[in-house]
Amino acid sequence: MAAETWTALTSLGGVALGGGLSYLVQRTTQRTAARIEQSKQETAMTEARRAERLALLERFITVAADAERCAFARPPHWQEGDEWHAPTQAVMHRFWVEERMIRVLFPVAVHDAARAYFLVLNGAVWEGLPEGRTVADVIEQPHLTFLDTARAALG
Repeated sequence: MAAETWTALTSLGGVALGGGLSYLVQRTTQRTAARIEQSKQETAMTEARRAERLALLERFITVAADAERCAFARPPHWQEGDEWHAPTQAVMHRFWVEERMIRVLFPVAVHDAARAYFLVLNGAVWEGLPEGRTVADVIEQPHLTFLDTARAALG
């Protein structure tokens, strides 16, 4: 009878050990699969955010180019209702909106550079420039600073 008891206990111990090892393997596999899935989701989110930022940068740069054209085409004397005023106001409104979106989707340093560029260009459009200054002279440095800061933020 002792031999039968030892055989039964050994068998029971083998089943318990096998079940325990099986549980550990399954748990480890599930954790690994969960980590891999989380990593994939984080990567997808990062790529989606980057694509969103790139699209915003394209829109901002496009409307900024339109605003630059408005500044270059600014008549020496204008008033509300002029042929130049209405389309310029629409462009500058879009430019303002895109500058605000930069604040939402980018770090503060990028927004600060975008804001400086916007303010310089906005001043050139609505207030004009001091004698002897050109639009290109006034906007070049803020424009380059913005582009460099945006590129650094995109990594």
